[in-house]
Amino acid sequence: MTTWRKSSHSGGGGAGSQECVEVARLRDGLGLRDSKDQGAGHLTVSPDAFADLLGRIRAGHLDL
Repeated sequence: MTTWRKSSHSGGGGAGSQECVEVARLRDGLGLRDSKDQGAGHLTVSPDAFADLLGRIRAGHLDL
């Protein structure tokens, strides 16, 4: 069974604005999916690609 996890920082935007991504450890990497549309499928990335993504987020490189 796959266990999907959501960040403890998710859901801070008020009712109805829960823009969250869930992550799960999969056999072939890490899965990422939209928590509001779980049935839409997921992306699978390598642990290194996920670590790079987190680093870019933390550094503010992906801020809009």
